[in-house]
Amino acid sequence: MEKYAWTGKIAPGKKAEYVKRHDEIWPEMKKVLKEAGIKNYTIWNTGDTLFGYYECEKGVGYAAQVQKDSPVVKKWDEYMKDILIMEKDPVTGAQPLLAKVFELE
Repeated sequence: MEKYAWTGKIAPGKKAEYVKRHDEIWPEMKKVLKEAGIKNYTIWNTGDTLFGYYECEKGVGYAAQVQKDSPVVKKWDEYMKDILIMEKDPVTGAQPLLAKVFELE
């Protein structure tokens, strides 16, 4: 199973709203993530910095393509753009994949 990690920033003063929107994540958004083969998805934060991690049972490329093609993901990105500062990979449309430098199994 491939692993994916990303970073982002919450807009200043918007942390409570960021948490609220994830507490109320749309069922259709969860469905797309599951269809993309995404498992064990977790987002952490410190201050305004975010760190996200998930595992891709069908591969990172497949997960990225399903999300890129999804109108639900496009709608979610639009919904989040006022509270989230996120760099996007111009090819995949996803957050740039962090390079793994160490793993303890």
